[in-house]
Amino acid sequence: MKTRTKNLQAVKISIIMGFVTIFMAGIVCAERSEITEEEVVKAQKAWSDAVVNLGKTYTNGQDYKKAAENLVDNLYAYQTGQVLFKPTKAAVIKFRTTKEGAISYFIGHNKNFPEDKGFALAPWTNVQFKNVAIYINGNVAMAMGKYFFTPQKGDAVKVEYTFGYVKNDDGKLKIVLHHSSLPYTNK
Repeated sequence: MKTRTKNLQAVKISIIMGFVTIFMAGIVCAERSEITEEEVVKAQKAWSDAVVNLGKTYTNGQDYKKAAENLVDNLYAYQTGQVLFKPTKAAVIKFRTTKEGAISYFIGHNKNFPEDKGFALAPWTNVQFKNVAIYINGNVAMAMGKYFFTPQKGDAVKVEYTFGYVKNDDGKLKIVLHHSSLPYTNK
């Protein structure tokens, strides 16, 4: 009877230790995957810099197609799952759920998306995000607000946005939602 009691206690201790291990692993994993507001702002800066750089690359006669592929590969989550992308200046094919569609929006010259003229080829000299709100829940974050695109000549263009981010396995934020629109005017 004593041996059976000892075995039962050992089993209980093993079960409790197993739960503690699972619980602690969950906490460590949750801490590692929790997105911060600073990371969202950093991801927005990376996007801004990449758009400005894409325009410079095009203007300087360099490989802007490769720069656009790098922008999409580095900042969007097309390689790991679905991306919901609604560009500002898309009237015929309004939603870009493929990498090809996203790249076409940025640089144009794609027979499958004939309306695209290459939004990022303007070129823009600056893109400034102004967040109205940022929502964070674990490894998912959403931000909405206005961003301002400054052309080489003329006034900045105000566009409204919603971006959604996930943190991938290497700790980098990737865009899974990108909706941009021009502000509504009641005219």
